[in-house]
Amino acid sequence: MKNKIYKYDFLIVGAGLIGSLLAMSLVKRKFKVKIIEKNFHIANDRRTLAINANSRDFLNQLGLWKKIKTQPEIIQKIIIQDYLHGNQKIIFSNIGEPMGHVAYNSDLISITRDQLEINKCLLTGINLNQDKIYPNKPILLNQLRYTFKKIIFTTGKNTELNNGFSKKKFPTDHRSYVGFFSHTKTHQNIAYEIFTKEGPLAVLPAPNLKKNYSTFIYSTPKTLTTKDQIKILKKYFDYSHGSIKLQKQIFQFPLSPHFSQTLRNNVILIGDSLRSMHPVAGQGWNLGIKDIQTFCNLVDQYGIEFKKLEQIYYGRRNLESIAYLGMTSLINYVYDHPNFISSVIIKSSFKILQKVKPLQNFFIQQAMGRGYSFN
Repeated sequence: MKNKIYKYDFLIVGAGLIGSLLAMSLVKRKFKVKIIEKNFHIANDRRTLAINANSRDFLNQLGLWKKIKTQPEIIQKIIIQDYLHGNQKIIFSNIGEPMGHVAYNSDLISITRDQLEINKCLLTGINLNQDKIYPNKPILLNQLRYTFKKIIFTTGKNTELNNGFSKKKFPTDHRSYVGFFSHTKTHQNIAYEIFTKEGPLAVLPAPNLKKNYSTFIYSTPKTLTTKDQIKILKKYFDYSHGSIKLQKQIFQFPLSPHFSQTLRNNVILIGDSLRSMHPVAGQGWNLGIKDIQTFCNLVDQYGIEFKKLEQIYYGRRNLESIAYLGMTSLINYVYDHPNFISSVIIKSSFKILQKVKPLQNFFIQQAMGRGYSFN
C-alpha cells in the first residue's frame, strides 16, 4: 500500500470560485476530481459578483442559487453615460427576465466549498510548483501519490507559468478601487457605467432588503483618497441616490489584462488563468462560467480521452476572449487618450448605440449571456 498510486481524472489547481464551481460540475458528471488550494481558509472577501442571466442558470443547475445566504439583488436596467455627452444616456433593459443579479462573493464561495468538502475532493494548504505538475505523472498530495489524466489551472490572473506556457500582457496604469456606500434613496435596481475623465465608474445595487446599499468599482490611473471617492460618488449619484455615506473599507487592486496559452497536452486554463480584462465590461467572472460550460459540454460530447479536446476548447473560448479583450482595451484607450479622433469615435459610437435598436438588443443579449455563443 505504501507505493499505491490513486488514479484520478482531473486535478484542479486553485479553489477560488471558478475552480470550485468547475470541480462541482465535474463531480456531478461522476468524474474523480481533486482540487487543491494553497490557503487553508477562505479569504474574508465581501466584494460582490455581477451575475448575468446565463451564470444564474448555471448556478441554479448546480443547486446553488437558492442556497445563497443573502438574497442576490436584481439588476433590472443598465444606464451608460460619459463626460462628453452630459446627461444623455444609453439605457439597456430587458422584458421578461432581469439583466442580472448582484451577490456577495463570500456567500457563494462558502456554499460551494461546503459541497466540495462533502464530496471529499478539496485539499487545502497545498502549494505545489505549478511548472512541475504534469498529467499522468505521479504527484504527491498529503503523503499520498496520485496521477491525473488532465490538469486544470484556475489560479487567477496572477498565474505565472513558465514551462510550456505563454502570456500576452496588455499594459495599463489603471488600478481598481472597490467599495460600498449607503444612500437615502433606493437604487431602483439600476446599474450604472459612467466614463469619467479619470476612468470608468461602475455602480451596482448591492444585496440589501431596504435597497439603499450599493457597490462601486472605479478604475483610474490616479491615486485616490477616501475624500476623493466620496466627492466622485456625490458628483454622479447625489441626484439618483440621495445622501451618500461611504463605508470605511475600500479594496484596491492593480489591473493586469492578459491572454494566456499553453502548449502542454492535457492541460487546461479556465477563468482568469486564461484571460483577464479591464472591468469596464463587467463580464470577467461570467466568461469564466462560460469556460466551465464549454469545457464540460465538450467532455460530455467527446469524453475525457478525446485527443483534440483541448484544441477545440481553446478554439471556442479564445474567440470570445480576444473579442472582449479587444473591445475593453479599445474603449479604455480612446477614453484615456482624448483628442479629436478619439472624440469622433466616442461620439459617433454613442449616437449609433442610442439610436440603433438591433445593436442595443445585441449588446443586451451579450451582457446577459443570452446572445451569440462561441461554445
